[in-house]
Amino acid sequence: MRSDSDIQLDVNQELKWNPQLREDDICVAVRGGVVTLGGFAHRYGDKVLAEQLVSEVRGVQAIANDIAVRIPCAATLPDPEIARAAVHALTWNTSVPAEAIHVVVETGWVKLSGHVDWYFQKEEAERAIRDLRGVRGVTNFVMVKPRPVASDVKEQITRALHRGVAFDAAHISVDIVDHQATLTGSVRSFVEKRDAERAARNATGVTDIDNRLTVEPYAMAAVL
Repeated sequence: MRSDSDIQLDVNQELKWNPQLREDDICVAVRGGVVTLGGFAHRYGDKVLAEQLVSEVRGVQAIANDIAVRIPCAATLPDPEIARAAVHALTWNTSVPAEAIHVVVETGWVKLSGHVDWYFQKEEAERAIRDLRGVRGVTNFVMVKPRPVASDVKEQITRALHRGVAFDAAHISVDIVDHQATLTGSVRSFVEKRDAERAARNATGVTDIDNRLTVEPYAMAAVL
């Protein structure tokens, strides 16, 4: 197992390596492989980016993202302008059914609601607006419409996991109850856990994932 001090060193280096971040404004603490991010960022997109970068560091078990978004006065916008910009960004994103997404902005915080056909559309809706000027945070209440669950959905997910090059699926098990898929077992990194969940969400009829995967960086994959 990697020591917390080694993980903390790598996390700090990873944040420093990315030119988009002012790493001096972000503080890092590690305990038992769990990384806590503090400090502040000047954009909500930077807060999300910091979490993505940390998730790729070897040995990270989980992340608590407590970074506060402090937008400089020169970059602040009234809520109506942020709302108009958000609607415009959704309209221009061809992956998002903009007419199905509702936007509410309160003191710079954007709340999304509505219904879409696929989970990637929910993700794209959030991604389209998180870097907009003045946005302090995003709460994504968009729901994926339930559809009939395919009879072979468990097999579909298992095949998709084994096709993925970003993670080792040998230790992942899948169970289906109604529209929810439960993932159990172990993966080698936090980013593998995240990517496995994302792959499973693409299965026909699955609207929710219960991700119970544990991170075991040095687990040896069994041969199925």
